[in-house]
Amino acid sequence: MKEEKSTRVDKSESERLENNLRRIRHTIIIISGKGGVGKSTVAVNLAHGLAQEGKRVGILDVDIHGPSIAKMLGIEGRTLEISPEDNTPMPIRVTDKIVAMTIASLIGSPDDPVVWRGPLKMGAIRQFLQDIRWPELDYLIIDSPPGTGDEPLSVIQIVKNVSGAIVVSTPQDIALLDARKTIRFSQKLNVPVLGLIENMSTFHCPHCGKVIDIFKGLGIEKAAHDFSLEILGKIPIDTNIVYTGDKGISYLARHADSESAVNYMKIVKRIMVKLPA
Repeated sequence: MKEEKSTRVDKSESERLENNLRRIRHTIIIISGKGGVGKSTVAVNLAHGLAQEGKRVGILDVDIHGPSIAKMLGIEGRTLEISPEDNTPMPIRVTDKIVAMTIASLIGSPDDPVVWRGPLKMGAIRQFLQDIRWPELDYLIIDSPPGTGDEPLSVIQIVKNVSGAIVVSTPQDIALLDARKTIRFSQKLNVPVLGLIENMSTFHCPHCGKVIDIFKGLGIEKAAHDFSLEILGKIPIDTNIVYTGDKGISYLARHADSESAVNYMKIVKRIMVKLPA
């Protein structure tokens, strides 16, 4: 009798997960080999860019220990909404085209650490995808912590058919050593790598106008060549990206004519070609 009840529960959970995933046309996981390369910044700006193109976008932050998406989207302190249809929790509405889900919405204070081992993290990620009622989406962007550990592995195992991965790195060779591991990680798990993004590629001095290669290196070109991958784009350092991220406002809307914003939109268009919605 207990076994029959357990089977019914498992089937119900599986059905909820499948129903959610059916409402999402494409899932894109943003990964990096090491921290500090601006992966979450890239995820947020890609979401804003896709939304500007009229697409319905979700962001799922699976960085359990260091969530930053809530601050960057300007939704700190906001709690989940409840669906009037079936009384289930829904992701937070950021704009009319963007919704977001992050562990930061479930903890009392941004200063509170999440001290969880692997199984708890995997369970939480499954609940984010299974028990949160996601609306119809053209793209779900999944921002994962750096490396090839529990969180990105859990996402890929739960979603099963991730549409593609985008690898973010800075230019220096040492960053690309780790990025190459994430490329192999994706390939081993049969997740198509949509391409590479070189973040913080150059810096334009506001005083002399000189272009400075702060993180000089050719690692991304070599990685793209070695793995036959496309470089989707290069994003120069712009202090306005930092400012808008800290304030939770859209960089692409405020600084649409900047070189970085133009490059972001080119990347967005390449994603839409690769994964049409």
